[in-house]
Amino acid sequence: MNQERIALDQLRPGNSARIFQMDLVAPLLKSRLSDLGVEEGTAIKIKSRIPFGGPITLEAAGQLIGIRQSDAARIEVFLS
Repeated sequence: MNQERIALDQLRPGNSARIFQMDLVAPLLKSRLSDLGVEEGTAIKIKSRIPFGGPITLEAAGQLIGIRQSDAARIEVFLS
């Protein structure tokens, strides 16, 4: 089965996906996300996007997490 992979910042509110790869994410952010239970394979859902480069709020591992759009652009996801 060939699933489409896109960058997390391309998702819109209400979209769900599963994290595929975070190799390009800064080590500090990757560690922070891991501490929150967000790793490769984690299911996520986009809750909101603030316009003009503001943060993206996503739901993952039972909690809401805000990340910068520039960081979200470095996270690759599978569409659900």
